[in-house]
Amino acid sequence: MPLFTLGINHHTAPLAIREQVAFQPERLPSALHEMLDKMAAEEAAILSTCNRTEIYCAAETPEAAIEWLASHHQLKRSQIEPYIYALPTEEAIRHAFRVASGLDSMVLGETQILGQLKDAVKVAEDAGTMGSLLNKLFQRTFSVAKAVRSETEIGSNSISMAAAAVRLAERIFASIKDQHVLFIGAGEMIELCAAHFGAQLPKRMTIANRTIERGESLAARFGAQAVTLNTLPEILHEFDIVISCTASPLPILGKGLMERVIKQRKHRPVFMVDLAVPRDIEPEISQMDDVFLYTVDDLSVIVKEGLDARQTAVIHAEAIIDQHVAEFMHWLESRAVVPTIRNLRDHADRITRNELDRARKRLSSGEDAERVMEQLAHALANKFMHAPTHALQHAEPHERHDMIRLVSRLFHIPEQH
Repeated sequence: MPLFTLGINHHTAPLAIREQVAFQPERLPSALHEMLDKMAAEEAAILSTCNRTEIYCAAETPEAAIEWLASHHQLKRSQIEPYIYALPTEEAIRHAFRVASGLDSMVLGETQILGQLKDAVKVAEDAGTMGSLLNKLFQRTFSVAKAVRSETEIGSNSISMAAAAVRLAERIFASIKDQHVLFIGAGEMIELCAAHFGAQLPKRMTIANRTIERGESLAARFGAQAVTLNTLPEILHEFDIVISCTASPLPILGKGLMERVIKQRKHRPVFMVDLAVPRDIEPEISQMDDVFLYTVDDLSVIVKEGLDARQTAVIHAEAIIDQHVAEFMHWLESRAVVPTIRNLRDHADRITRNELDRARKRLSSGEDAERVMEQLAHALANKFMHAPTHALQHAEPHERHDMIRLVSRLFHIPEQH
């Protein structure tokens, strides 16, 4: 069954569209099963991050996948179709290799996407929606990503989202050392942000999370305080910098709350970064005076700096990927002949068994062993040669030359000119 990739990412769609087709982590297993049922697909995996939602699938056509993606998110097909890319087999393979290697990321060479892709594969494995084709694809994908990172300098100058957030904050405040920083969430992205901001030695850092245990665990690593999300209305005004990245399907911070916060702060500025998809912070807040709100798309300006210095590494990385794509396509194409080879072997086994049975009966009846062996060899040769000989003798004039060349190649015999 054909392989394809269908998706929406930061190259093709703005954040307002991407967040509408994002999948909550806890809903991915049920979504995978629903997709296989609705599409009659054999295998599937879903990668959903702040920058992309992608479906890797073994199915007859991507058309059904587009319909399913829209209906699953209660959208009209026309709302998302202009932003969707549907990649056929070879392009899908190349895309997977480039994504895992950090070549398709907003941050060129970033490593977080590889971990996110591995998580997506694990979810699909646990859900039972992975088969031999996708297993082989992702095994090779991870191998290619390792080769790119070890054989090129693609990641040496990369700028993470967390580092970009620090750069932006430094444009707002004279020194981060004098600021109070709030992190909302306790996932990998918040952990990276805490590490980058923590390196600037801010006056205070606080982790707000739905479960206090997870927040306390992360806070302990950075000398921060941990609180629950329900305390935000009471404490939000204390913070100069707010970084949010949760898996909440709805905004956590609304415009009404921030209007009260700004009054409490007597209009001292607040720097906010929303790294979540769907967004944690209502976009209307960006229109408020004294609030500097940035999303993942806004950070792209920062993370693209220094791109020219990495172009040599990109050329090398693309060459590595091209080689592995060719190898994977060769493997994929070789799978097409497996049923024919199996049938050919089964056919040969049946002929061999039948002739051996006849030979054993002759031997048991007392016939000369040497004569039986000669007749067995002669019978096997005749049976094996009957089909190709018949095909050659009855070939149409326009196909005879090609068939002669094919038979000569199959049986390693010289062509007669």
